[in-house]
Amino acid sequence: MISKSKVLSCSLFLFCILSKLDLVESRTTRNETDIQALLAFKARIPVDPDGVLTSWNDSQHFCSWQGVTCGRRHQRVTALNLSSLKLAGELSPHIANLTFLRVIDLRNNNFRGLIPQEVTRLHRLEELALTNNSIGGSKVFYYLQTTSLGNISSLLQLSMMQNYLEGNIPSELWQLSDLIFLQLSSNNFSGTVPRQLYNISSIYHFSLADNQLQGQIPPHIGFTLPNLKFIYLGMNKFSGPIPTSLINASGLVQLDMGSNALSGPIPKKLGSLQNLQTLNFATNFLESSNDLNFLTSLTNCTHLISLGLSQNNLTGVLPDSIGNFSANLFQLRIGVNYISGTIPKEIGNLVGLQWLGLYENMLTGSIPDSIGKLSKLKYFYAFTNRIIGDIPHSLGNMTQLIVLHLFDNLLEGGIPTSLGNCNYLEGFDLSWNRLNGTISKEVIGLCSFSIELNFSSNSLTGTLPPEVGNCKNLDFLDVSSNKLHGEIPSSLENWQIPDYLGELPLFTNLNLSFNSFEGKVPTKGVFDNISAFSIVGNNELCGGIQPLRLPTCPTEIAKKGKKFPRRAILVTGIVLFVVLFLICIYAIKRRMSLSKEREGTASPLEKNHLKLSYAELLHATNEFSSANLIGKGRYGSVYKGILSFDDQTVAVKVLNLQQRGADRTFKAECEALRKLRHRNLVKVITSCSSIDFQGNDFKALVFELMPNGSLETWLHPTPSSTELHNPPSLNLIHRLNIAIDVASALDYLHSQFDKPVVHCDLKPSNILLDADLTAHISDFGLTRFLSETTEESVTGQSSSMGIRGTMGYIPPEYGMGKEISTRSDVYSYGIVLMELFTGKRPTDSIFTGELSLREYVKTAIPDHVAEIVDTWLSFEDEAVFDQNGQSSRGIGNVRKCLGSVLSIGVSCSADSPSERLNIGDVLRELHKAINMLLGDQRRRALQDSVQQ
Repeated sequence: MISKSKVLSCSLFLFCILSKLDLVESRTTRNETDIQALLAFKARIPVDPDGVLTSWNDSQHFCSWQGVTCGRRHQRVTALNLSSLKLAGELSPHIANLTFLRVIDLRNNNFRGLIPQEVTRLHRLEELALTNNSIGGSKVFYYLQTTSLGNISSLLQLSMMQNYLEGNIPSELWQLSDLIFLQLSSNNFSGTVPRQLYNISSIYHFSLADNQLQGQIPPHIGFTLPNLKFIYLGMNKFSGPIPTSLINASGLVQLDMGSNALSGPIPKKLGSLQNLQTLNFATNFLESSNDLNFLTSLTNCTHLISLGLSQNNLTGVLPDSIGNFSANLFQLRIGVNYISGTIPKEIGNLVGLQWLGLYENMLTGSIPDSIGKLSKLKYFYAFTNRIIGDIPHSLGNMTQLIVLHLFDNLLEGGIPTSLGNCNYLEGFDLSWNRLNGTISKEVIGLCSFSIELNFSSNSLTGTLPPEVGNCKNLDFLDVSSNKLHGEIPSSLENWQIPDYLGELPLFTNLNLSFNSFEGKVPTKGVFDNISAFSIVGNNELCGGIQPLRLPTCPTEIAKKGKKFPRRAILVTGIVLFVVLFLICIYAIKRRMSLSKEREGTASPLEKNHLKLSYAELLHATNEFSSANLIGKGRYGSVYKGILSFDDQTVAVKVLNLQQRGADRTFKAECEALRKLRHRNLVKVITSCSSIDFQGNDFKALVFELMPNGSLETWLHPTPSSTELHNPPSLNLIHRLNIAIDVASALDYLHSQFDKPVVHCDLKPSNILLDADLTAHISDFGLTRFLSETTEESVTGQSSSMGIRGTMGYIPPEYGMGKEISTRSDVYSYGIVLMELFTGKRPTDSIFTGELSLREYVKTAIPDHVAEIVDTWLSFEDEAVFDQNGQSSRGIGNVRKCLGSVLSIGVSCSADSPSERLNIGDVLRELHKAINMLLGDQRRRALQDSVQQ
């Protein structure tokens, strides 16, 4: 008989066994859930080029599968890390069954489609990283908007950068109250940023860059996001001022708001951000009110390594305190502004600089010798300023230089031989200065390392050193438009064209044009490809390959190792020429004459420009068809064209050479466009002087196409222009921008070029608008370069020799035989300005007798402005328009602004030249007018919205 104690013991043992079996079964069930979820996830990934998911099988425990991490206690999946594995597919909704998931990291793959709604069931999720995939569509966040995000309020990091997300950023993201890392950059989000997003106080990384977002950055952002360390809002359409409250986010390390439409001043107390390393406000409309002292404040940021302020409206003189920046500063970009004065010698203190951009400003004076202390500098851009004096020899101390661009200045003297020390120099451009002296063998020796050397458009003398033949890496050499002489070094035959450039038939690698080279042109190496070099404008050359059509070189008769004397060669050449002349028929003589003429007239724009033939332009414009005709003037017609070799859309101006003065106009326009460079002048691509298929002369200019046509078509729309611009109207902000653009271009012509330049034919049809409605002055056929001291035409031409310009825009002094002056352009500008805001031409039928456009405007100022403005302008619409749909300015401000602008037009168009405003003063008055309208907002701040 079994005792009760033994029965009890057996029962307890059996109970324990059964309990453990139940526990095992329970664990197996839970593990099976994760296994099935992972396999379902794998099933949606058809592309796995490296086979990383092949380990997901029964041969090993699922916690050992690649990319899978499990918790130690429960053996449940806690992390899924499959980043950078080239996977492609869709996100499976079964991922929600991995209920213990804390991390989903699928970065740098090719997942596409939407985010499954089931993700919101992962209430333990802390990190969701899908950066650099193909997640896209306007409904990608649909389920996150319609399903409570409170279920995943534990989320700390959300990274969706570099996908195809679009639409609005959902305001429901504010429910992620513990979020510290938000990265939505490089997508296509639009609209405004939900205000609630700026209230997640825990965020330290806030990145919305490279989208289509607009609106203003909240002024309180520094208070509501006090933990910010990294904020990236660049490459959007944000407008308004930079919030001064940012100084309260004292932990800021990187601050990037570049490439927006921000306006107003740069806060002066940013220097209190002691941890700041990167500051980028480039490509906005920020201003400094002639005061750059905010730079002094930034010198307190002792950890600053990168400062970007280029492409703004900054004015003033660089302070000496710039030398107090941290020695760790390696990047300083302040190009494309209106900064004046000299380069402070204290800049030599920035010994850590590797990138220095001062280009396209109004800098004067010389380059300080102290700049040679920047021994780590690799990129130095100071082009398009008014810098004078010699190039410092100390630049040779910058032995790590990779790019040195000083072109388009007023530099004098020679090219320092010390620059031969810069053995890493790849891009070296000193063109368009006043340099003289010779090109030394030390300088030309740079071609052994460089890719580009450009010394064109100076006054360099002497011969081209034979060391030029040692160019091993050089792709481009331009010494055109100098005073070089002697023979072209035969060593240049050793210079071979890289294959990838040899395939481009219109690329000129070697430009020796417009010097005084003489003798035989080599025929090997670069010289065996007619499209790879240019030697036009050297009248003493001979030989070369057949397409050059140069005269045959005199036969060399060697005697005791010596050639004939130069006089004997010259006499022999003359005799040969006479004999050949007598036996040639008239047609050949005529053809040679046309060829010489073609070389001469094509010359002005051959600096760095493509060479296009008549046949290529004929093909590009569909044989100059009427369907491609986009404009017609006195001296020619303009056609839209597409260049076959790069699909670039261009505007081709074909001169009507039957019209008297057309050839002179062509030469004048080429000369002007060859010298002038400004962002508000139309960009020329090349010129073409050739012969058509009937043997007639053909001349054309090729420009960058302005897709929005001329200002004329917007102010006075026709049925055809209405089809292009629907509706054909410009609002107040657009018109103010255009007025400032044109004034900026004239200011450059009148006072920022080395000699004053007068356009002579300013009118709406010569003002072209690009895709952003930025204005560009075109048509320089009547342009005149004046004496710098007397401001008289260098040709001595009086206006009495022919009225220059278009009726209605011609200043009255021309009719009295007065000399051409910059005040003439100011008169035309005043007329254009009044036409821009009234919508009435100066030749309108209502202007008869004593009533002119000027008197019409003058009598309406200031009380009756509303009665004369263009009917397309609505005071009410302008008054209430704002990014946020709220009134930001009243009708009174609009009226005052218009009154001020029209007053400028009246002052500019005074009968007496001495009573007219200087164009520089016009610019300042226009800025005051726009500030009167917008207060702390500024140019183009609303432009993106008004195009909706």
